[in-house]
Amino acid sequence: MAENLSHHAIPGRRLLAAPTHGAPVQPSFADLGVPLHEVTFVVVDLETTGGSPSSSAITEIGAVKVRGGHVLGEFQSLINPGVPIPPMITVLTGITTAMVITAPPVTQVLPAFLEFAHGAVLVAHNAGFDVGFLKAASRSMDLVWPAPQVVDTVRLARRVVTKEEAPNHKLATLAGLFGAATEPTHRALDDARATVDVLHALLGRMASLGVTHLEDLATAADPVPAARRRKAHLAQHLPTGPGVYQFIGPNRQVLYIGTATSLRRRVRTYFTAAEKRARIGEMVDLAVEVDVIECATALEAQVRELRLIAEHKPPYNRRSRAPERQPWLRLTSEAHPRLSIVRATPTAGPAIGPFPSHSAARQAQEAIVAAVPLRTCTLRLPLTPPAGASACVQAELGRCVAPCAEIDTGYEAITETARQVLGGSVSVVVAGAHRTISALAHQQRYEEAAQVRDRLSAFLRGAARTERLAPLQRATEIVAARRPGGPGSGWEVLVVRYGRMVGSARSRPGEDPRPLIEALRATGAAVPVPEDLGGAASAEETELLAAWLAQDGVRLVHWLDAHHRPGGWSMPLAGASAYLQDLGAAAFRDPRETEHRALGVGVADPASRSGIEAGMMDLPSSPRTALEETC
Repeated sequence: MAENLSHHAIPGRRLLAAPTHGAPVQPSFADLGVPLHEVTFVVVDLETTGGSPSSSAITEIGAVKVRGGHVLGEFQSLINPGVPIPPMITVLTGITTAMVITAPPVTQVLPAFLEFAHGAVLVAHNAGFDVGFLKAASRSMDLVWPAPQVVDTVRLARRVVTKEEAPNHKLATLAGLFGAATEPTHRALDDARATVDVLHALLGRMASLGVTHLEDLATAADPVPAARRRKAHLAQHLPTGPGVYQFIGPNRQVLYIGTATSLRRRVRTYFTAAEKRARIGEMVDLAVEVDVIECATALEAQVRELRLIAEHKPPYNRRSRAPERQPWLRLTSEAHPRLSIVRATPTAGPAIGPFPSHSAARQAQEAIVAAVPLRTCTLRLPLTPPAGASACVQAELGRCVAPCAEIDTGYEAITETARQVLGGSVSVVVAGAHRTISALAHQQRYEEAAQVRDRLSAFLRGAARTERLAPLQRATEIVAARRPGGPGSGWEVLVVRYGRMVGSARSRPGEDPRPLIEALRATGAAVPVPEDLGGAASAEETELLAAWLAQDGVRLVHWLDAHHRPGGWSMPLAGASAYLQDLGAAAFRDPRETEHRALGVGVADPASRSGIEAGMMDLPSSPRTALEETC
């Protein structure tokens, strides 16, 4: 049975039941995480003729392969560097020129070592030195460096060995501290054996900091507070599929809500240096628990996240926590209407919105009033002006026809034009802005031209959002499907009512999706007819659904309009979305180029526009046949 999306998660409740029709998912090792006792390490040490790969050569390679504390194999070979061994190197390592004169060259030894280390995590003490020489030798031989994960025991030691315990982090010092079975001698294999014991001791210490998996080890040496790293156990047993996670603080307060395609992998990153945001670090320090909700699809997870943020208003989420308060533009209900910004969603049109902010709505309002001379005063005017009434300064500037002082001003025609603009006929505003910007550019008043451009952009974005979402918000029911994995994969099915997701699931590969579709339709939440223009969900949720429907490969299985009649999804060729495509053109962004190209938004023949050809226009109203043919 499909999960009813009308319900919200209860804080503290971990929902793990997979949808009945959801396709089984084979997790990858990246999703599951590899415990450190299952990781194969190759601990390597080199001896060289000097300190720089550009001027020195390798004289010896020693390596030990270990897994779970057990030695799997060893590798050791002297190498003929092709040059005499410097006396100081002989004193340090005991390796003489006579010892290496019959040894094989690096061209024979390095390929054998790379085969020995294949698929393992490379470990070295001061790894930058050893890996630098190995990379340089590979380049000189035209070998592709395999780029294994590298662990530096020096960096690990700096995290867990204090100065009180050891005066430095040299290999000999650490080997003595941890009682290594092999004493470092500046010979490659002895030093590699000593490094193995040091590595195991360091990993034992880091387990208390939450470093238990290979993925943790990648950031184990990073400067993460110990208390935060220890909280990594909160992610240990989380599921690996898509869903929503909630960080819970004291007193069961929801601190932060997020979404992920792999819950365990995403939550784990909050306890490592991968998380750079100070505010989120503060949140993690406060958290005592992580609750998750598994979802059938990534889209369902995104929708649930939006709803949960609106419900719980977590203090550490910056995303809008009050979507119902976003501003709209509409005409007031009075004798001489004016354009007003309102927070409440209008119950009837025409109107544009919602805008992401009050400043965006204000810019859009200014763009409309610049083209349509609506009054901007806030007085409530009578139908007939009183005797002796005088106009304000706006009339003197030619920005208003002064219905407050004149009886026959043609204000009704102006109001009707404004209604058409709010209803989607945006060309009058675009043309007016085009003329203004061209004039300002001709006078080299580029900053003012840019301000006009920004106001027009805010208007077009708001109008485009309205025309994109309105068909979904009015539709009684929409059923759509797509194959995210291409031919042969399961179908991802979506059911929408009045702009609100009520069902989402995924069929198994090769399975006929029609029974799943009917089950989702039958079990999806009943949504009453909305009382306002905003539909039955937040604009952000409907935006997510619109973006999903606009993807390549989506099939509209079923679409019922507001009158329960079969319908479809289309957008006007000369609508705000088409103009908005041109608005983003490079020619538009700099009014200095030419006055003719200052706007970049023309009023050409609408038939020549192609701004909404990318899956947004003229979607088939009844593509059930296409779905059936590809099942």
